[in-house]
Amino acid sequence: MGLDPLVFRIGDDPPQRLDKALSRDVPEAATLSRTRLARLLEEGAVRVNGTVAREAKARVNAGDLIEILVPEARESHISAEAIALEVVYEDDDLIVINKPAGMVVHPAPGSPEGTLVNALLHHCGDSLSGVGGAKRPGIVHRIDKDTSGLLVVAKSDIAHQGLAAQFEAHSVERYYRAVVHGVPDASDPRLRGLAGISFETGNILRIATRLARHKTDRQRQAVLFEGGRHAVTRARVIETFGAPAVVALMECWLETGRTHQIRVHMAYAGHGLIGDPVYGGRRKLSEKSLSLNGVTAARDFPRQALHAAVLGFVHPVSGAAMRFEAPLPDDMEILLSGLRGS
Repeated sequence: MGLDPLVFRIGDDPPQRLDKALSRDVPEAATLSRTRLARLLEEGAVRVNGTVAREAKARVNAGDLIEILVPEARESHISAEAIALEVVYEDDDLIVINKPAGMVVHPAPGSPEGTLVNALLHHCGDSLSGVGGAKRPGIVHRIDKDTSGLLVVAKSDIAHQGLAAQFEAHSVERYYRAVVHGVPDASDPRLRGLAGISFETGNILRIATRLARHKTDRQRQAVLFEGGRHAVTRARVIETFGAPAVVALMECWLETGRTHQIRVHMAYAGHGLIGDPVYGGRRKLSEKSLSLNGVTAARDFPRQALHAAVLGFVHPVSGAAMRFEAPLPDDMEILLSGLRGS
């Protein structure tokens, strides 16, 4: 392959299995995740004392000489595009972006270009060390096209695996701001009668259901209580609008992260997001409760009023606790201003 191998020795008291010993002793600078090492083993790219080793369960001894021929990360088939990004944080392993509403995260048949990944390929350039053997950003979570806010993306294979593990373990802190119809309240008998809904101390709404793709509308998610995937959302009221109150600004946070989770859960609770075209957020508001400015602002809001405002996680390489906040975008600030009657 024309590349210099990565060379190191197995340390004292190694794990009994070769794959585990490699994961423990491979130099951190190589940024090779356990998954990537397993793939290199399968490909015959690992030598132990000069002999190709493919068996993950093979025994190793302290002092064994390891040579790993790591191929250069192949170029991504996705095109790089010079699209402006709001970078909140960036280092050698990851990047945090404040995504604008209207931007798709990853190319798909309906959105082959103009996505966050296209933009990141241009922005990061040669600083992408390779995720899964390809020179591409590692997407570990997504937010909907018309949702704004914070996303963390891996730039190295080891960061990708570490972040993915945190999302799988539901240990990532994610808080959203949402503007919804109505005002959830623990005293509402309708809410208390809905399966999966409860209230915790402090009037915190808890919604726990299963979620799965809708049987007839493949663009939607549906609430279930058998099958599907476990999903838990919590929410609290930050501000109310109208007299009597007919709209609320909510803080929502995720215990799990499923497709459309906040949108479908709030709609199930009868408090769909303002502007949501999929889950019924186009309900009419009366000028008897809100000013004309408020009614107009809500009626004309062009997307679901949802913003990923806070993102917290442990840095997958340094181990440092990281937490980022993104203020509401201009369109949501204008919406709130209208709802306040100004």
